[in-house]
Amino acid sequence: MNSVTEGISPVFFEVIQSLVPLVIFFALFQKAHLKLPFSQLIKLYTGLILAGFGIVLFLYGVYSGFFPIGREIGEFFGNSDKKNILIPIGFVLGFLSTFAEPVVRVLCYQIEESSNGYIRSKLMLYVLSSGIAVFVAIAMAKIIYGIPFLYIIVPGYLFVFVLLWFCDKDFISIAFDAGGVATGSMAVTFLTSMTVGLASAHEGVDAIADGFGLIGMMALAPVIFVMFLGIYIKYNEDKKDIQ
Repeated sequence: MNSVTEGISPVFFEVIQSLVPLVIFFALFQKAHLKLPFSQLIKLYTGLILAGFGIVLFLYGVYSGFFPIGREIGEFFGNSDKKNILIPIGFVLGFLSTFAEPVVRVLCYQIEESSNGYIRSKLMLYVLSSGIAVFVAIAMAKIIYGIPFLYIIVPGYLFVFVLLWFCDKDFISIAFDAGGVATGSMAVTFLTSMTVGLASAHEGVDAIADGFGLIGMMALAPVIFVMFLGIYIKYNEDKKDIQ
């Protein structure tokens, strides 16, 4: 019990230090301009307290659970003779971590709501999850086969610039926002620690130079895949107009 308390205390104070300035700013703004009723203030501060406790529990779980197990899995496969199996495992974990990511679901819901149902949230969720899955698998292959990071990220963004000319304009901003949202807490905490563990256990691989870069690749994946979706929808609409 003491070890749990000692482990969670630093996380608690970190979260307090982050939230207190926001609470002070809100309190000053409330006094100067907002003038919200007392009943609404109670709800807001209750929500802040609950969110604060939620962040504490989440970060403690990440530090004591996600990071160690992800690193152990990466090191296990890095020391085994069956490293190639990490490519399909990375695909599955990339898909599942994105599919379960709360902020990704929020973005997909907002896209459907803003487009009046034109862009379905489930379609966006599957597109984003598939894109992340493909690029996590590529990241695993990068470490296993020693592919330089620049050989992936530079052509990837050059390809994005090409897609800009063909994609439906409504999908361009969605694509770049999706790239930021998809690199959420689920993926960052588990997959990053796994790739670092794999790189540190793999002979001839620099854990710093080759273990990181996954998040940059994951941010690129939704941009490309959402733009492909925009191109596909634009092509179908042009086809209907011709007919």
